[in-house]
Amino acid sequence: MVGKYKLNNIYNEDSYIAIKNIPDKSLDLVIIDPPYELETHGGSHSQLAKQIQSQHKELYENNLHIGVDNKILEQLCLKMKNINICIFCNKKQLIQYLNFFTEKGCLFDIITWHKQNAIPNYSGKYMSDTEYCLVFRKNKPMNKESENYDDRKTWWIEPINSTDKSLYGHPTIKPLELVKKLIRNHSQENDIVADFFLGSGTTCVAAKELNRRYIGFEIDPKYFKIAKDRLNGINANGQTSIFTDFEKIGEWEMKIRLLAFDSKMVNLAIFIEC
Repeated sequence: MVGKYKLNNIYNEDSYIAIKNIPDKSLDLVIIDPPYELETHGGSHSQLAKQIQSQHKELYENNLHIGVDNKILEQLCLKMKNINICIFCNKKQLIQYLNFFTEKGCLFDIITWHKQNAIPNYSGKYMSDTEYCLVFRKNKPMNKESENYDDRKTWWIEPINSTDKSLYGHPTIKPLELVKKLIRNHSQENDIVADFFLGSGTTCVAAKELNRRYIGFEIDPKYFKIAKDRLNGINANGQTSIFTDFEKIGEWEMKIRLLAFDSKMVNLAIFIEC
């Protein structure tokens, strides 16, 4: 338990409220991907501009554009045993986070995710092909057990993960392997890893796979359900896999899935006979 919350569980709650129910100095590592602050650009009617506007519209519709209040950063510092936090952000938020945590005497690193297939944009600025993960630590060394060459690189090169976005339905989903790298570097097995902006559940999935205890909070009911299903091995389209945790799926839901599977088998048999 962490306060009133069970570990290895996620909750459909507002993180700004839930965090007040977390005991001080109870978390080993926090990884968050809060809403980004978006810069709006208008005027152009090109196909490229329409594509960018469509992406921004999706973020606005899901309230993923409003940034984060420093109040929750203050709370997070209280809840961690020592400051040990990884924050995904865009360029516009770098100064906010760097100022906040360096004033607290934290060491920091900047991990970059370079996207090989970012949307080209030549309207008087550089391409938006890089996202940032700021890592802040105070009195907390990196995990020496994970000292391998690739894990200690400060850059990550991977295309926009459209496959994960399709599977789990979140517009700003982060690469699972990148999050696992952060967890290996900044925690040990059985540590408590927390995410207060859980989205589609990547942090908790990574923690589960690396034998860390986890707890997550997501305010949006749609993404909460996706995250919960994902932890049970079910994607956003309801498809199971070899990793599906059938023990955590309700009895009636399991019956429905089995009936759907039987129906597909019947249709397949009819097709083969024909």
